[in-house]
Amino acid sequence: MDLISPALRTPPAAPSDAAAFFAARLAFQTDVSDVRASLESGAAGFVLVDSRALPAWEQGHVPGALHLPTADIPVRAPELLDPSVPVVTYCWGPGCDGATRAALAFALLGYRVKEMIGGIEYWIREGFPVATATGTVARPADPLTAPLASPTCAC
Repeated sequence: MDLISPALRTPPAAPSDAAAFFAARLAFQTDVSDVRASLESGAAGFVLVDSRALPAWEQGHVPGALHLPTADIPVRAPELLDPSVPVVTYCWGPGCDGATRAALAFALLGYRVKEMIGGIEYWIREGFPVATATGTVARPADPLTAPLASPTCAC
């Protein structure tokens, strides 16, 4: 009896196909840790856009982000953003495709764009600061999602 690993039921792609796929994925996505490091550098090189509705924005958002709900992007983006500056979008988290829809809206307008995977959920889970109506707050990092003994995972 020949047992097949469930993980390998569909075999891995050829190395050249895998390299193309993963390179493309990195061209379309970035993570919360890299966004934070970029913002802290003082020269991020992009505009971070929170695409959630106003109540979500007011509940808490990444400091320095621009609030631009997805439905408003086609009308407001040209008046607010320089098309030569890349955009990084975020929404709630991995269970939400709002950042993907926002990234699509920007791409259709001619902007270079990436999606911040993990959204505000993983921003918060990694212990990064959140701007709220009462000020900036940060919670301890979730030990199941972020290293506790180091500022980054060094991956």
